[in-house]
Amino acid sequence: MSYTLKLYAFEDVSPEELQAAERRFRQALEATLGDASLVAPVYAAYMKLVATYGEAPAEDVLTSAELEIFTQWQAAESAAMTAALGPNRYMGDAQFEIRALT
Repeated sequence: MSYTLKLYAFEDVSPEELQAAERRFRQALEATLGDASLVAPVYAAYMKLVATYGEAPAEDVLTSAELEIFTQWQAAESAAMTAALGPNRYMGDAQFEIRALT
């Protein structure tokens, strides 16, 4: 499954810098999750878990499969934000949007 990615940075950056950051973000997501085809379904499953249990659910309320998805996505997102924005950036400096292509 393919996906689109849009990174929204709150700083003034050139279109080239934004494209480079998006490319690094995408590469880190795909590397952490294992394949580009996993990004959209894992993100969708993660968003369903967040809608059901909130941003920081207790581990004992999640099944082992849910916990695996939750932790995998959080690790991938963290790696992607660091790759795109650098390790010393505050995580709230940018937002992203992922959409599955069908």
